[in-house]
Amino acid sequence: MTKPQLGPDAESAAARRLAEALDPSAIDALLADTQATGTPIDGVDGLLNQMTKAVLERALQTEMTRHLGYERDDPAGAGTGNSRNGSSTRTVSTTNGPVTTTVPHDRNGGFEPQIVPRRSRRVGQTDELVLSCYARGSCRPVTSRRTCSRCTE
Repeated sequence: MTKPQLGPDAESAAARRLAEALDPSAIDALLADTQATGTPIDGVDGLLNQMTKAVLERALQTEMTRHLGYERDDPAGAGTGNSRNGSSTRTVSTTNGPVTTTVPHDRNGGFEPQIVPRRSRRVGQTDELVLSCYARGSCRPVTSRRTCSRCTE
Protein backbone atom coordinates (compact mmCIF):
# COMPACT_ATOMS: atom_id res chain seq x y z
CA MET A 1 0.00 0.00 0.00
CA THR A 2 1.44 3.37 -0.93
CA LYS A 3 1.28 6.25 1.49
CA PRO A 4 -1.52 8.70 0.62
CA GLN A 5 -0.24 12.13 -0.33
CA LEU A 6 -1.96 15.30 0.84
CA GLY A 7 -1.65 18.65 -0.83
CA PRO A 8 -0.11 21.50 1.16
CA ASP A 9 -3.52 23.10 1.76
CA ALA A 10 -5.06 19.90 3.12
CA GLU A 11 -2.03 19.23 5.33
CA SER A 12 -2.04 22.72 6.80
CA ALA A 13 -5.81 22.59 7.39
CA ALA A 14 -5.50 19.23 9.15
CA ALA A 15 -2.58 20.49 11.26
CA ARG A 16 -4.54 23.63 12.18
CA ARG A 17 -7.60 21.61 13.27
CA LEU A 18 -5.38 19.30 15.30
CA ALA A 19 -3.64 22.24 17.01
CA GLU A 20 -7.03 23.79 17.83
CA ALA A 21 -8.37 20.51 19.22
CA LEU A 22 -5.34 19.91 21.41
CA ASP A 23 -5.37 22.97 23.64
CA PRO A 24 -1.95 23.50 25.27
CA SER A 25 -3.51 23.74 28.73
CA ALA A 26 -5.20 20.34 28.21
CA ILE A 27 -1.88 18.81 27.17
CA ASP A 28 -0.18 20.41 30.18
CA ALA A 29 -2.85 18.92 32.47
CA LEU A 30 -2.37 15.45 30.95
CA LEU A 31 1.39 15.66 31.36
CA ALA A 32 1.04 16.87 34.96
CA ASP A 33 -1.30 13.96 35.72
CA THR A 34 1.09 11.44 34.20
CA GLN A 35 3.97 12.87 36.22
CA ALA A 36 1.93 12.89 39.45
CA THR A 37 0.81 9.28 39.01
CA GLY A 38 4.11 8.01 37.65
CA THR A 39 2.55 7.00 34.33
CA PRO A 40 5.09 6.95 31.51
CA ILE A 41 4.43 8.91 28.34
CA ASP A 42 5.28 5.99 26.06
CA GLY A 43 5.24 2.24 26.48
CA VAL A 44 2.47 -0.31 26.93
CA ASP A 45 0.82 1.46 29.89
CA GLY A 46 1.81 4.95 28.82
CA LEU A 47 -0.19 8.05 28.01
CA LEU A 48 0.24 7.64 24.25
CA ASN A 49 -1.22 4.12 24.34
CA GLN A 50 -4.13 5.31 26.49
CA MET A 51 -4.82 8.09 23.99
CA THR A 52 -4.54 5.63 21.09
CA LYS A 53 -7.09 3.36 22.79
CA ALA A 54 -9.48 6.28 23.34
CA VAL A 55 -9.19 7.42 19.71
CA LEU A 56 -9.66 3.89 18.32
CA GLU A 57 -12.71 3.24 20.50
CA ARG A 58 -14.28 6.59 19.58
CA ALA A 59 -13.67 5.86 15.89
CA LEU A 60 -15.29 2.41 16.28
CA GLN A 61 -18.36 3.94 17.95
CA THR A 62 -18.58 6.51 15.15
CA GLU A 63 -18.33 3.74 12.54
CA MET A 64 -21.15 1.86 14.28
CA THR A 65 -23.32 4.99 14.28
CA ARG A 66 -22.66 5.44 10.56
CA HIS A 67 -23.42 1.76 9.92
CA LEU A 68 -26.72 1.81 11.82
CA GLY A 69 -27.75 5.29 10.70
CA TYR A 70 -28.63 6.61 14.16
CA GLU A 71 -26.92 7.68 17.38
CA ARG A 72 -26.77 5.54 20.51
CA ASP A 73 -30.04 5.73 22.53
CA ASP A 74 -31.78 7.58 19.67
CA PRO A 75 -35.49 6.68 19.48
CA ALA A 76 -35.18 6.74 15.68
CA GLY A 77 -33.46 3.35 15.94
CA ALA A 78 -36.45 1.63 17.55
CA GLY A 79 -37.94 -1.00 15.27
CA THR A 80 -35.23 -0.74 12.61
CA GLY A 81 -34.37 -4.44 12.90
CA ASN A 82 -30.75 -3.75 13.70
CA SER A 83 -29.21 -2.22 16.80
CA ARG A 84 -26.10 -2.22 18.94
CA ASN A 85 -25.57 -5.60 20.53
CA GLY A 86 -22.72 -5.48 22.99
CA SER A 87 -19.03 -5.53 22.32
CA SER A 88 -15.92 -7.63 22.56
CA THR A 89 -12.31 -6.86 23.32
CA ARG A 90 -9.49 -7.17 20.85
CA THR A 91 -5.80 -6.56 21.36
CA VAL A 92 -4.09 -4.97 18.39
CA SER A 93 -0.49 -4.00 17.85
CA THR A 94 0.22 -0.34 17.19
CA THR A 95 3.42 1.60 16.72
CA ASN A 96 3.30 2.39 20.48
CA GLY A 97 2.75 -1.23 21.55
CA PRO A 98 -0.29 -3.46 22.12
CA VAL A 99 -3.66 -1.78 22.77
CA THR A 100 -6.77 -3.59 24.00
CA THR A 101 -9.85 -2.03 22.43
CA THR A 102 -13.57 -2.58 22.85
CA VAL A 103 -15.17 -3.37 19.47
CA PRO A 104 -18.96 -2.90 19.20
CA HIS A 105 -21.30 -5.42 17.54
CA ASP A 106 -24.65 -5.02 15.84
CA ARG A 107 -27.56 -7.43 16.18
CA ASN A 108 -27.49 -8.51 12.51
CA GLY A 109 -23.72 -9.09 12.50
CA GLY A 110 -23.15 -6.90 9.46
CA PHE A 111 -20.88 -4.34 11.08
CA GLU A 112 -17.40 -4.47 9.54
CA PRO A 113 -15.02 -2.14 11.39
CA GLN A 114 -12.75 -0.16 9.09
CA ILE A 115 -10.18 1.21 11.53
CA VAL A 116 -9.67 -2.15 13.29
CA PRO A 117 -10.70 -4.71 10.63
CA ARG A 118 -11.84 -8.18 11.64
CA ARG A 119 -9.10 -10.80 11.73
CA SER A 120 -6.51 -8.03 11.92
CA ARG A 121 -4.07 -7.96 14.81
CA ARG A 122 -1.92 -5.09 13.60
CA VAL A 123 -3.08 -1.54 13.23
CA GLY A 124 -0.46 0.12 11.12
CA GLN A 125 -0.58 3.36 9.24
CA THR A 126 -3.77 4.30 11.10
CA ASP A 127 -2.68 7.89 11.20
CA GLU A 128 -2.11 8.01 7.45
CA LEU A 129 -5.45 6.38 6.68
CA VAL A 130 -7.60 8.32 9.09
CA LEU A 131 -5.97 11.72 9.03
CA SER A 132 -5.44 11.92 5.29
CA CYS A 133 -8.90 10.64 4.58
CA TYR A 134 -10.71 12.92 6.99
CA ALA A 135 -8.51 15.88 6.11
CA ARG A 136 -9.98 15.67 2.63
CA GLY A 137 -13.48 15.04 3.96
CA SER A 138 -13.79 12.09 1.64
CA CYS A 139 -13.90 8.94 3.74
CA ARG A 140 -16.42 6.51 2.28
CA PRO A 141 -16.08 2.79 3.11
CA VAL A 142 -15.81 0.57 0.04
CA THR A 143 -14.72 -2.79 1.43
CA SER A 144 -14.13 -4.39 4.80
CA ARG A 145 -10.37 -4.03 4.32
CA ARG A 146 -10.08 -0.44 3.10
CA THR A 147 -11.14 2.85 4.55
CA CYS A 148 -12.01 4.53 1.26
CA SER A 149 -11.06 4.43 -2.39
CA ARG A 150 -8.70 7.40 -2.05
CA CYS A 151 -6.79 5.76 0.81
CA THR A 152 -5.77 2.89 -1.46
CA GLU A 153 -4.25 5.00 -4.24
